[in-house]
Amino acid sequence: MNNKKGFTLVEIMIVLVIILLLTAIAMPNLIKAKIQANEASAQATLRTIASSLENYYALNNEYPPDPTSLVGATPPYLNNNYFNTAYNGYSYSPDVLAPYSYFVSAVPISTSTGTHSYTVSTGAVLYEY
Repeated sequence: MNNKKGFTLVEIMIVLVIILLLTAIAMPNLIKAKIQANEASAQATLRTIASSLENYYALNNEYPPDPTSLVGATPPYLNNNYFNTAYNGYSYSPDVLAPYSYFVSAVPISTSTGTHSYTVSTGAVLYEY
């Protein structure tokens, strides 16, 4: 009597097809969730930057001339220097840092890290574009 134990090739192929289908359904949702998390992080980071700029203004009656003034102060107005490297898929740049106004932008590094760009301007007003 031939008593073989194991799975047939057809059974293994059916399991693989099911796994691939589930992966194909789940991946777009996971990618979308990651992009949404990066965008929420970019907005929160811009609010943090704006808050540090407003605190600097409240104490010095002008905005800082450059971002290093926020990080280099003792105690620092901003704990992380978001302007040097990308942070959570976005790059941040101080487009305008003048004594009485500022404009900071957050731009996604690629379309896989974010789909919207954001800016924050004087008075901590956040814009999406």
